[in-house]
Amino acid sequence: MSRIGKKPIAIPDGVKVTIKDHHITVQGPKGELAWDFSPEMEVKQEEKEIIVNRPSDSKTHRAFHGLTRMLIQNMITGVTEGFSKTLQIEGIGYSAELKGKSLLLNVGLSHPVMIAPPQDMEFEIPKNLVVVVKGIDKQRVGQMAAKLRSIKPPEPYKGKGIRYQDEHVRRKAGKKVGVK
Repeated sequence: MSRIGKKPIAIPDGVKVTIKDHHITVQGPKGELAWDFSPEMEVKQEEKEIIVNRPSDSKTHRAFHGLTRMLIQNMITGVTEGFSKTLQIEGIGYSAELKGKSLLLNVGLSHPVMIAPPQDMEFEIPKNLVVVVKGIDKQRVGQMAAKLRSIKPPEPYKGKGIRYQDEHVRRKAGKKVGVK
């Protein structure tokens, strides 16, 4: 049995879950998420919890068991608490600012980069050179953070660029002048 898959998912107060024909919809205080899960998995709701079962112990069913359970758990967490990713900007003269809801980045390119957030996401700048991406869908928040990082990834010599807050950039030694 999958250790992750066999755990029941608790449904907190204020969250409404609808399961119908291999489609699950989760509504909560922050929004609504929907997902079509594999028709091979059995998902049922019992009072204040959701239980995911698999039909057999085949390798694919074992893989889908834990995956299905975690994706449903992430949906419930997203509509109640939300998800966020923090990015840090390193470099002299680099800056980030909000123009309305859009993010304006000056990161050493020939032009400033303006990025508008998708419909259910938002950007925050709690302090200078720190950008927080917030939303209810964990996968889309991570995708937007990766898109921001790809604008100017950290380079290995000076460490300049956009990185995740907990990311460690391996530094390389620069050129050495040969002594004869």
